[in-house]
Amino acid sequence: MNIEQVRFNMVEQQIRTWDVLDTDVLDLLHRIKREDFVPPEQRHYALMDIDTPLAPVSSTERMWAPKVEARVVQELELRGDEHVLEVGTGSGYLTALLAARAARVTSIEIDPALARFGAANLARAGVRNATVLTGDGALGWRGEAPYDAIVFTGSMEVLPDEVFTQLKSEGTVFAIVGKRPVMSAQRVRVSASGGRQTQTLFETLVAPLVNAARGPAFVF
Repeated sequence: MNIEQVRFNMVEQQIRTWDVLDTDVLDLLHRIKREDFVPPEQRHYALMDIDTPLAPVSSTERMWAPKVEARVVQELELRGDEHVLEVGTGSGYLTALLAARAARVTSIEIDPALARFGAANLARAGVRNATVLTGDGALGWRGEAPYDAIVFTGSMEVLPDEVFTQLKSEGTVFAIVGKRPVMSAQRVRVSASGGRQTQTLFETLVAPLVNAARGPAFVF
């Protein structure tokens, strides 16, 4: 198998057709090798249009499909001088993409095995401006705040207000909000005056973040 041809096909057939047209983002997908961030047992799935398993490191967690990762990186519109918080390190691949577009990334992972795995992948890839911490980031991570952008890689029923207290003026939050069978990827931009502008980017289904915020229970 010619993996570079497979990567080219991934970018042209999966990524571009999902409205990812930023050439800098597309170039990143060629430069940062996705297959280097998955367990060896899953290497043959790394460039497929699926949520990639992370077994045996984790029996439950999966990487987003490549097109989702690329779309999120594009929609954040990072300029290179930002501090980004990522909640849910997983394999570290999205962390690496974010780090290539920002000045600094702080990534929080609740699963110690995944935190070690992601950190090792980042180190091996030569990513020096990303730090992986083990902890619960369901409400953000005050220890390194404030942030220019916050990205949640698991879904939540509602986006808690607590998250916005950790954001710099004119910052951005990306989150997948809702519960099965209806979830939407949302980008929330905060104005200098504190107002919030929410844009729905696409519909998707993603496993809930551990300890994710829940909406009010329905009462008869």
